[in-house]
Amino acid sequence: MAGPFSDVERSIFAAKEVLSEDHQPDQILERDEEIEEYRHALEDVLFGRTPQNIMLYGKAGLGKTAVTKYMMEALQTEVTERPDAEELHVHELNCNGKTVYAVVRTLVNELLPDTASDFPKRGLGTADAFEELYGQLDRLGGTHLIVFDEIDHLDAVDTLLYELPRARSIGHITNSKVGVIGISNNYTFRQSLSPKVKDTLMESEISFSPYDASELRAILADRADRAFVDGVCEESAIARAAAIAAKDRGNARQAIDLLRVGGEVAKKRGDTHVDDTHIVAAQELVQRGRLRNRIRDQTQHAQLLLETLAYIEQHEEAPARSKAIKNRYEDVADSHAVAPLTTLKSIQNHLSDLHMLGFLRRTGQNHGEGGGRYYEYSLDLDPQIVLDIRREIEAAANPG
Repeated sequence: MAGPFSDVERSIFAAKEVLSEDHQPDQILERDEEIEEYRHALEDVLFGRTPQNIMLYGKAGLGKTAVTKYMMEALQTEVTERPDAEELHVHELNCNGKTVYAVVRTLVNELLPDTASDFPKRGLGTADAFEELYGQLDRLGGTHLIVFDEIDHLDAVDTLLYELPRARSIGHITNSKVGVIGISNNYTFRQSLSPKVKDTLMESEISFSPYDASELRAILADRADRAFVDGVCEESAIARAAAIAAKDRGNARQAIDLLRVGGEVAKKRGDTHVDDTHIVAAQELVQRGRLRNRIRDQTQHAQLLLETLAYIEQHEEAPARSKAIKNRYEDVADSHAVAPLTTLKSIQNHLSDLHMLGFLRRTGQNHGEGGGRYYEYSLDLDPQIVLDIRREIEAAANPG
């Protein structure tokens, strides 16, 4: 008797993994200028010098992480051919939701010998973690490039960026060299750093701008050539996916998702080719899926504020001032049995972050000396979709 999968054939996709989010391409397209800037910033490593610190800025999906992985791999290969270069160690950490202690502890445990016990999760302070880190760096020697992805999400980031770049100059390490590479989705991240950190960091800055439609078409054509069976993906599908993503945020990840889901739509329909109609059908599926992931990645209170703004939008009360949003937010938090944030400043900080991430629109109002200056906020998303996603998240967190 035939099973439920017996008739599944490779009719559309040849290598579907090429369209996955975690696929690392062998060649980076449409980022030549950024790669050239990166190359100049890293070249000191080839001559045994202390690496420059580097900060990469740009919204999600613009190639920052992919370019960094590509450059680290290329540098590690080149170092083996250079007599002046020291042994290179690359460490990659994601900072989202982490404390400085947790990040430094992760680095220490990565450096410790296999026979050593892990550095404790609790019981010691951040200074103890840094002291152990410096000891392990000098034990290994060589050059260490430490990549901090989503560094703008790190708690007390000033501590990290003040300690590491000056570790050698003040004698914390003597046998090793350290360079910091920070990746941030926030173009204004540097402005939030303290003056002493800015002076210490002295970094090279590389900014990643959104892709245009032509650049996205080149990226998609390369992926489609490898991902689909020959002749399956039509040019109209590539053009439509590139146009949608370019008009939205210039996001390569979104464009690639559209192509993958378009292929899945065609396969479910039993079609033998992927064209622009499949991309149009995929658009809502991709938008909802990506939005679900983005909302899920936010803190609990940020999610509650998004839910609050969705209700405000539905009642046609937007744009709203932060004080009005706070009043409604407290009701929403109460409905979920969550203790709300208590200060208006904390609400304003979350609203500012959500605006920076593209969830909200913010409008400045100036009513002179009598009325003052303030911001009003409104949701930059479909409120019903936000509410549906919040219900899904809550249902998953509280089954039954």
